[in-house]
Amino acid sequence: MPEVTGLLLVDKPAGQSSFGVLRGLRPALGRKLGHAGTLDPFATGLLLVVAGRATRLATYLSGLDKGYDAVVQFGAVSTTLDPEGEITPGGQPTDADAVTAAAAGLVGEIVQAVPAASAVKVDGERAYARMRRGETVEPPPRRVTIHHLDVRGFDEATQRASITVRCSKGTYVRQLAADLGTATGAGAYCLELRRTHVGRFDLADAGTPEEVSREPHGRWFRSAADALPHLPARALDDDEQRDVSHGRALRLQGEAGFTRLVHDGELQAVAEPRGERLQPVVVL
Repeated sequence: MPEVTGLLLVDKPAGQSSFGVLRGLRPALGRKLGHAGTLDPFATGLLLVVAGRATRLATYLSGLDKGYDAVVQFGAVSTTLDPEGEITPGGQPTDADAVTAAAAGLVGEIVQAVPAASAVKVDGERAYARMRRGETVEPPPRRVTIHHLDVRGFDEATQRASITVRCSKGTYVRQLAADLGTATGAGAYCLELRRTHVGRFDLADAGTPEEVSREPHGRWFRSAADALPHLPARALDDDEQRDVSHGRALRLQGEAGFTRLVHDGELQAVAEPRGERLQPVVVL
């Protein structure tokens, strides 16, 4: 079976890790697979899977903004900030006005705590591994940007809020849920989480792992040339293509950042300005 090269938009199901999804796809796509942004096992939604030579493009995808739909359960807290942790009662019931006000206070650039149940390394070891041994773990906080955090609905009977989030790389929506609980005094955790967007890529175009395995080049497939739509493109002539294939720099034509170099509709490389030249940094 020929190896697939490109980007695939996959709708990750609940209960599987991101790496578990990759394992299931390898028989159909080939062994050389990667992804551009982990989803927690309880979460669902858009997972960008890169295959073949396109695995080298993952670094240019992982930094994109992301969008989520989530359900926040108030009135209880979780040791992992999600349904997989130990759930204990929180504070008094809250209401829609308090939740909306709390959400408004989290929009913008914030310093966010990193959950102890995370893959961030603390002293060389994953935080979640240390937490499972009963250690008290406090990963260093990180600066993130919450572009919007909208409360779409709140059910007072169940104490559940439906929210949409658009945020920068590195944001933990689980932590946003917990922060909403702290701000309202009710306590909260993230009950459901679904990633809907990564940059310009939309969950509506994704396929389930089973669909992607059956038809790798279905509507969910993007060629390497179309995998980085957020980067400007430069068309190469034949001489430039030969230079780029050997890693040689080109003359700048006004490029100001990372640029796709394309020849006859095929992505040849990603390049960046260095001094007066445009230097290929990833050559496919």
